[in-house]
Amino acid sequence: MHLRDELQNLISGVGGHAGKDPVQTAAYYLRKSKETSRKSEESELFSKEQEEKELITWVDSNNLWFRDHDESRFIARGAEQRVYLHNDERFVYKLNDSIFYEYWLDYFHSLLLHNFFFPATRYDLIGFLLENGILYAVVKQPYIEITEATDTTRVNSFLNENGFLLKKNNDYFNAQAGIILEDLHDENVLTRNGFLFFIDTVFYLTDKFTNAAE
Repeated sequence: MHLRDELQNLISGVGGHAGKDPVQTAAYYLRKSKETSRKSEESELFSKEQEEKELITWVDSNNLWFRDHDESRFIARGAEQRVYLHNDERFVYKLNDSIFYEYWLDYFHSLLLHNFFFPATRYDLIGFLLENGILYAVVKQPYIEITEATDTTRVNSFLNENGFLLKKNNDYFNAQAGIILEDLHDENVLTRNGFLFFIDTVFYLTDKFTNAAE
């Protein structure tokens, strides 16, 4: 199967995965909400604010609020998320408000792509948090202990071998799949015992990907 076809099946939930993976379930719910909105006479657009309202309704009805948040376990803060040590200290959990994405659906697609390409550091969606009027997705990820500095030339070589070509700075493009992978500086790719671990990735779908899916 062509890589792009495989990824389109993943994102659309084809193959019986939707409903088993909370990330896919959230994406499926938003996609169906957007389709319903487009069919209504009231609005042809489905804004991120509308997505958020739909998500909150869905979270409420499915009791998906994250209730174990502990600010004392704070580790780090990035531009897009806050990181905390999980009760199970083999993991961290991250609060992400999808600020890097035009839509929440784009964020969930990015998580699915990350889990496909980098399963060793997969994201598991474990709930949502509403704090000071801001909605956060809460994801759990393995905690990676750094043993050495990351060599960015190794990162570049590894990604080249997997079809990603460097565009500029730390941003890559996969022409076969029609996806962009951004922000791979040395704080987002860690090295433990000689192995690379991609912990914070930002994926975007290009028109080549989305048009092929239609």
